[in-house]
Amino acid sequence: MGSEMCIRDRLTAWLRAMSTGSSVVLALVLGAMIAFDMGGPVNKVAFFFGAAMIKEGNVAVMGACAAAICVPPLGLGLATLLGRKLWTDEERDAGWAGLAMGMIGITEGAIPFAASDPVRVIPTIMAGSAVAAVVATLGGVGDHAPHGGPIVLPVVDNRLAYVVAIVAGSLTVALVINALKKLAAARKGREAE
Repeated sequence: MGSEMCIRDRLTAWLRAMSTGSSVVLALVLGAMIAFDMGGPVNKVAFFFGAAMIKEGNVAVMGACAAAICVPPLGLGLATLLGRKLWTDEERDAGWAGLAMGMIGITEGAIPFAASDPVRVIPTIMAGSAVAAVVATLGGVGDHAPHGGPIVLPVVDNRLAYVVAIVAGSLTVALVINALKKLAAARKGREAE
């Protein structure tokens, strides 16, 4: 418990130091952290940093986090709809659950996908969440609530940019993971010949 707390404190201090520099770099880091462990300790450090910044009057940091937090489950759910043949029935069911969880800002909807294919899924969702966070930052998105996903739209500044950020991140995840799955299937097919 003590070492975990020390790591959290160091990560938070690092984010605080970064917040005085480039907002785009901070958004990239926060987006990747949000997706990395889908509700785990790294996600929590980024999320609580964004929430703490609201109290300090900086709603832009939470805007980046809010856009990033829903992208993993939304993107993976979208992937199961766009590439139905690439996914099993069980994965398509998990995709529907992911879409529902993503709408209310629950990153954990991506866990079943990451558990079955961490090497492809985790980097893909980190990239998608980073895209969403950067687009939100560049779009001047601010979130006045310590939560994320489309559910917080009523308390978000620059709503159109927020929606664009979520769509951009989710499409990134869906297109990349489906492309990776197609490549893996093609490789398996060649090996089977």
